[in-house]
Amino acid sequence: MNRRRFNTLSSVLLAASCLGLTARAQSLGELSNAQASQGLKLALEKGAVAAVKSLGRSDGFLGNDKVRIPLPGVLEDAAKLLRKLGQGARLDELIVAMNHAAETAVPLARDMLVGAVKTMNVQDAKKILTGGDNSVTQFFADKTRQDLSRKFLPVVTKVTARVNLADKYNQLAGKAAGLGLLKGDQVSIEQYVTAKALDGLYFMIAEEEKKIRQDPVGTGSAVLQKVFGALRP
Repeated sequence: MNRRRFNTLSSVLLAASCLGLTARAQSLGELSNAQASQGLKLALEKGAVAAVKSLGRSDGFLGNDKVRIPLPGVLEDAAKLLRKLGQGARLDELIVAMNHAAETAVPLARDMLVGAVKTMNVQDAKKILTGGDNSVTQFFADKTRQDLSRKFLPVVTKVTARVNLADKYNQLAGKAAGLGLLKGDQVSIEQYVTAKALDGLYFMIAEEEKKIRQDPVGTGSAVLQKVFGALRP
C-alpha cells in the first residue's frame, strides 16, 4: 500500500527518464523524497500567497495592466459610441467597480489555495516537477476554480450592485442571452468579473512560479534552491 502512496522521487525520475531528461534525472536523484515534497509545497504556497497579496489590495487589479479587468466584449464594442453620447463617466465607474470587486474577492482565496496543497498526489507532483512554467498554476485551477467561483460571486455581486450601469447591462445581456446572442460569462457582470478575477489570480500565481523556477536562490529557501535548482537545465 505504501508503494502506491506519494513517492515523489521515483515518480519524477521515471517521468524524467521517459522524456529523456537524463541530466535533470541525475540532479533530482540527489534529492530525498521529503525534500522534493517539501520544495513543491513551499513553491505552491509561496506563489499563491504572493499572488493573493498582490491582487487583494486597493488597485491590485485596476493598477496592474496585466490583469486589469476591461469592459465585457459587447460593452467594449459599444464604448466609443457611448462615450460620444456622454456616457464615459458611467463606463469608467463600471470599470472601477469591476476591478475593485475582484480586489475585494481575491483575499477569500488564500486559505483554499493553501489548503489545496494538502491534496497534492503523485500525479500532481509529476506534472509540476516535469511540466512547463504554468504547471503550478494549472494545479491550482484544477483544484480550486469551481469552488472559488461560488465563493467569489456573492462578493462581486455586492460590489457591482452599487453601479447602476451594471444592472442595466445585466438586463440587456439577459435579453441577448435569451436570443442566443450572448453566451458564457458575459451573460452577467457578476459572472464576467468572477471569471476574470480568477483568471487574474491564476495568472499572477504563474508569474510567481516563474520567479521561483528562474531564480530559486532568490527565494531565500534552501529547499527551493535545491529542488528547483535541480530542475534547471
